[in-house]
Amino acid sequence: MKGLREYFDPDQDKVRDEYPEPFGSMIKEYMQWNKMENVESDGVDKVIAYSNHRWQGVEDINVKVIPRPYIIWLEPWHGGKPADPRFPDDMDGWHWPSDIPGEEGPYKQIPGSVGAYVEPQDSLTPITGGYFDPCFPDRVEKLVKKLGEAWDNDPRVAYVEMGIIGEWGEHHDPDITTFWPPHDEPVHVANRTWLPGIDNVLGDAFTKYFKNKKVMVRYAYDFPDYEFGIYWDSWSIDQEIERGYNQMRALGDRWKTQVIGGEITWGWGSLAFKKLKGFAGCIADPETHELMIEQIRNLHCNHLGGVTWTNFQDPKVMKDVQDIQKALGYRYVIGKARYGERIGAGKPWRLEFDVVNTGSSPFYYSWPVQVALLDQVTHAPVWTSILERVDIRNWLPGDDYDTSVGRYLKAPKTNKVRASLRPEGIPEGEYIVALAILDPAGMLPSVRFANVEAFEGGYTVLGSVGVGCDAAPMEEQEWFDLRDERTLHYVIN
Repeated sequence: MKGLREYFDPDQDKVRDEYPEPFGSMIKEYMQWNKMENVESDGVDKVIAYSNHRWQGVEDINVKVIPRPYIIWLEPWHGGKPADPRFPDDMDGWHWPSDIPGEEGPYKQIPGSVGAYVEPQDSLTPITGGYFDPCFPDRVEKLVKKLGEAWDNDPRVAYVEMGIIGEWGEHHDPDITTFWPPHDEPVHVANRTWLPGIDNVLGDAFTKYFKNKKVMVRYAYDFPDYEFGIYWDSWSIDQEIERGYNQMRALGDRWKTQVIGGEITWGWGSLAFKKLKGFAGCIADPETHELMIEQIRNLHCNHLGGVTWTNFQDPKVMKDVQDIQKALGYRYVIGKARYGERIGAGKPWRLEFDVVNTGSSPFYYSWPVQVALLDQVTHAPVWTSILERVDIRNWLPGDDYDTSVGRYLKAPKTNKVRASLRPEGIPEGEYIVALAILDPAGMLPSVRFANVEAFEGGYTVLGSVGVGCDAAPMEEQEWFDLRDERTLHYVIN
């Protein structure tokens, strides 16, 4: 649950034949409100059914979903167009439940522009219906309750982007608060450019109904009374330094417990001015590449999107993207490993190893670490045990990144894991000692360590051990390339 995050339009994008390789482990899913709840009486079963439809098969390829509920792709006064009836899941248009009155207001599109304006006589005219209908706060709370019931324990869900309000669910048009000026007007107008009180409605509801999944919001300055992560959808753009980067930096250590992510959007601002084309163009530009690494490291970014149309078969792209993928999220490197070279019947067997997180973020869930003895030929586990009192959320990266030296000035801590185990019921012979981090959904290997000494199937190798006999040192071999992994998956109960 880290790294480059994909997005595919469910009706129109062709998924790459090699997806999710070489990096995909998460995918963004924009979830239309009216597809999950069209009338207030719709139950949580409708949310689950639509989620199943949209996320079918992700567990088989070890991919997790980041859902974002939303209503409006683009407002009509910004050039928005209705959903295409030929595509049942089309993202375009306005996805209001049928029993919430639609929006009516004074905005008009500026001819030849994506901007909007208001006639002078309408300077204080509010928008009615939609977000501003009297029923909306109550309906939002009830929707979030259903989403929590459907998603909070769904193993397919990685994190949840709050969404709902604003174009693309990005918390603008209307804004959540008046902290930042509105897009289309010089000053805020209540019930038109912003929705008074909606921050508390949403903040309370998502806090109450999502106890397990990490929730992310669009702007670091909104929801000051809540501990949410952030999805910043304008990474590496100069015009967003204050509104995005600096405001996120002001959150301090929030990244230690809440997810920071977002996407590269090259269609506006400084990236558009430089005429950079797509994600490949951004990472090929030295200045943008360096800025991207700096922001990832200092904001402790877990994942970035905006990569869907990238050609990962291009060797130049793969060369440019390697350090970005390594910087994103956690990167667990096993250092020294020490263990008894012989396991005797009924006797304790001691295992110790060091692990350092050389990435930028923690892993945000308490997934178990497993030690295994593997068959030397098939590499199948013969004996396994969960290491108790190991919480991988505490394997933190460094802090205070210095671009001039390319590293954190506060180096990441070396985490020492020690265990006393009693392997039993194992036939005498030689075995391979290995580690894996398991997905609780099926208790199968999922999160990989970064070490190259690995087998297909999710196990990282420490060495050989004898049960009732001495073991010969492991012979040198050509290790399995982690990028070729196709077997990892998890199970939905």
